[in-house]
Amino acid sequence: MEFVFETNGLTKRFDGVTALDKIDLKVRRPSIVGLLGKNGSGKTTLIQHLIGLKLPDEGSVSTLGRPGAELGHDELKRIGYVPQDIRLLDWMTVEQHLRYVSCFYPEWDREREQRLLEELELEADKAVGALSTGNLQKLAVILAVCHHPRLLILDEPVSDLDPIVRGKLLEFLLELLREDEATILVSSHVLRDVEKIVDWVICLDSGKVVTDAALDELKELYAQWRVVSNNGDLPERFSEPFVLAQEVSGREACLLVKQGTAEMTVFRTTHGVEVSGRPLNLEEMFPILIGDESP
Repeated sequence: MEFVFETNGLTKRFDGVTALDKIDLKVRRPSIVGLLGKNGSGKTTLIQHLIGLKLPDEGSVSTLGRPGAELGHDELKRIGYVPQDIRLLDWMTVEQHLRYVSCFYPEWDREREQRLLEELELEADKAVGALSTGNLQKLAVILAVCHHPRLLILDEPVSDLDPIVRGKLLEFLLELLREDEATILVSSHVLRDVEKIVDWVICLDSGKVVTDAALDELKELYAQWRVVSNNGDLPERFSEPFVLAQEVSGREACLLVKQGTAEMTVFRTTHGVEVSGRPLNLEEMFPILIGDESP
């Protein structure tokens, strides 16, 4: 199997509104992929197609080598999924829910389960219906990973967790990548956390793929420059096409740029300025990646 999941021209409409518009993606194993976009961009709809909960109106989707409409037991037992809207069996305790779900997976790892219960500070005797939203997220993650999935899909998995627990969970996801050689797809608005673990970034905007690239490549491509004039005030505005956003004040300026290897040298010579640069973090890049010209 070459790709963990693949889409070709994937299109989905709801009541005449196009939620996914000719999506073409290919994701290999192992990797950790950040699926990013504003609310309503199509992230959850895409995820639901990957696990067969929705079927395309046009185009195709395959997961673990099988079309979405044909996913069966062999494929589903190799997928872990934490939905944004978590619905579990409220009348069970945490322990009972774990035992119930583990019955469906011969490869269930009790040692991993126990370790996560301890590290995430989740009490096994608590009633599921009495858990806070954050603790429900913890339980959903444990349920999704203890069968050693080959594809783990997390839809907003850390939004209600405190920073310490989020850190522990992120460390575990990196460990999961190493142990199981899994592909992990993370959809989240907590971009500072996503940046710590992902190696690939997919951005959706209005149902279209607007970014599909390695995170390291994006960090090399986008930067912030601090510009200081050697000879009086700077121009009110720089016209170079690689300057995406700018704030100019007298002899200094702060620029967001899409840079290559030569732009900074040419810029220094052209304007008689000193330039120092730094890569943008993912949170700073996000408006650029979805096509917002004013990050």
